Amino acid sequence: MQDPVRLGVNVDHIATLREARKSREPDPLAAALLAEMAGADGITVHLRGDRRHIQERDVELLKRTVKTRLNLEMAANPAMVTIASTHKPDHVTLVPERREEVTTEGGLDVLLNQNLIRKTVVDLKEAAITVSIFVDPDFDQIKTISKLGVGLIEINTAKYAEAGREEQAVAEAEKIAQMARAAAKLGLRVLAGHGLDYRNVRRITAIPEIEELNIGHSIVARAALVGMTRAVGEMKDLLRR
Repeated sequence: MQDPVRLGVNVDHIATLREARKSREPDPLAAALLAEMAGADGITVHLRGDRRHIQERDVELLKRTVKTRLNLEMAANPAMVTIASTHKPDHVTLVPERREEVTTEGGLDVLLNQNLIRKTVVDLKEAAITVSIFVDPDFDQIKTISKLGVGLIEINTAKYAEAGREEQAVAEAEKIAQMARAAAKLGLRVLAGHGLDYRNVRRITAIPEIEELNIGHSIVARAALVGMTRAVGEMKDLLRR
């Protein structure tokens, strides 16, 4: 029997609630601890340039406290490399970032930004940090990543999650599956995420090459109604293949 897909819980939007009032609560650290106790295999946060939710202090405290694995999503720029090298998360995921976007809108364009990304990867690896790249399900992008010395990718599942019709969702899931197989043949380990929720996640868990899913908004939204422990537990149940 195949191992269940691991679950990384993104607690950004706990910090979004906190920053709405510029107060101390709710605390993303407390949310991370509850998620771990409920079975989360890792904690993910995105430290954005505009600091709209997670703050550098959160990264520092999470690194001290998280018992599973801390994954820091960040833009590929020198300022973020300095922060990552200082706090040393277990894992960094390089993502694109635009100030005006509500959430990350697509995968990182490695073909367009190859030199910057290569240098960022080298700098992070010198700091003994595992690196992955958030990428659209596009073979040319994935093939380029395989030449950068990166052992991990996270495939963007947004188009699948946002599909309005069943046939569209099936087609997008098949594209993700094809790219996951191609990545594995190129020697890359495969993670996935973005927009996944309790209704659509099962089709992605059926892709055998995908080891882990990073899920945030839907879990935090569910947690607002039933609590973090139950919200994470319900998602973990869905990730058992």
